Amino acid sequence: MKNKLILSFPLILFIFSSGLLMGQTETDIDKEVTPLFTSTEPLNIKLSFSNKEMKNKTNDSTYLDNYMGFQKADGTWDSIAVKLRARGNYRRKNCYFPPVKVKIKKSVAAGTIFEGNKKLKLVLPCLLQKQGDDKVLCELLAYRIYELLSPYHYKTRRLNIQMAEQRGKKIKEHSVEGFLIEDIDLVAKRHEGNVYKRKVHPLQQDHKSSIQNDYFQFLIGNTDFSSAYQHNEKILFVNKVSLPVPYDFDMSGLVDASYAVVSQIGDQKLSNESVTERVFRGFKRDPATYEAVRQDFIAQKDAIIATVDALESSFVHPNEFKRVRTYIQEFYTILQNDKSFQREVMAQARIK
Repeated sequence: MKNKLILSFPLILFIFSSGLLMGQTETDIDKEVTPLFTSTEPLNIKLSFSNKEMKNKTNDSTYLDNYMGFQKADGTWDSIAVKLRARGNYRRKNCYFPPVKVKIKKSVAAGTIFEGNKKLKLVLPCLLQKQGDDKVLCELLAYRIYELLSPYHYKTRRLNIQMAEQRGKKIKEHSVEGFLIEDIDLVAKRHEGNVYKRKVHPLQQDHKSSIQNDYFQFLIGNTDFSSAYQHNEKILFVNKVSLPVPYDFDMSGLVDASYAVVSQIGDQKLSNESVTERVFRGFKRDPATYEAVRQDFIAQKDAIIATVDALESSFVHPNEFKRVRTYIQEFYTILQNDKSFQREVMAQARIK
């Protein structure tokens, strides 16, 4: 009798989840990352624009012609033509520097570190205050943490920015932290999927990915999101399932920006009075899947803390770093205690 290869269901599930049955391995996915996002080292860039013009003369379809200087690997400087516009209604009104959308022509990006990127989001400090750069690092950390938790994430690149702000005939120099976020189309391409434009209720989305997103938002203390209405969330359609991809975390407790307010999505009144007060916003689903994702998060604890610790020396204020680290530890205090987990997560899951 010939030997037969018998695969148990758990092994089949493991192979499937590893991507071997999906036709795309982790190595294949890594190859789809553009050169800009293959390094975590800060990229030095130079920008010059008028805040007044950026806020008042740009919109979703109107951009300002500009140039972006960047330092190459050999230490020399180069520049490329870019188009810039302000984005984000709240930050446009309330911030000194608005977040910026960047467009680059394919022919211009070719042969530079920006090759493969047509659209980028540029995150700048909201306010010119002592903790401005630290708050940028806090938000960057949120992206890096989610990158550890889910394969469906945005890549980011930290920046050291020399900003020449145009004030009429005068120029005011700023040296600030920032980071770039890749476009959602590149995330979709990396996973051989598409970007969904229409509304998809969270309960119609992939259960595991949705719970990963909900735990993550609880981890960073964020309520300023809605995957149903695609508020600070994009939806990917990959292998016939819908998957949430979160972004924009400046209103989270992890960042705890001075301008942050408790977000109210639609007509829902949330119970928290401060952005640092965690409120779980997930929906009721299979308890076994909740538990499996819980264990995944617990398994990633050391990697997440290490990601935080790697940026310790970059924080201007040591107390801000300690606050962030403690805030993440508090999440794990809840997650690793059965009673706390049941009370603050499972019992709070929504029906609608």
